[in-house]
Amino acid sequence: MVILLALLFFGSKAIPDIAKTLGKGMREFKKATNEIQREINDYTSDIKKDINEISTSVTKDTNEIKKGMNDVTSSVSRDTDEVTKEITDKFQD
Repeated sequence: MVILLALLFFGSKAIPDIAKTLGKGMREFKKATNEIQREINDYTSDIKKDINEISTSVTKDTNEIKKGMNDVTSSVSRDTDEVTKEITDKFQD
């Protein structure tokens, strides 16, 4: 149906030129789309790299803080045990 309407409206001689023009337009559109996609990927790759660096830094700092907290907890626990032992020893005498 569409082909019949195209033949009636444009004539048989104009259809190859129209198809050629449509093909060029589609190629240009695809080329522009690919270029835009490439530019977006290039731009976002820099952002992803920055985010990964920040994430690594935060993870490292968090692990150091956890280690420090574990050290403090262990120290407090030892001190508490020592005080408890001293108090127990004094009351047993």
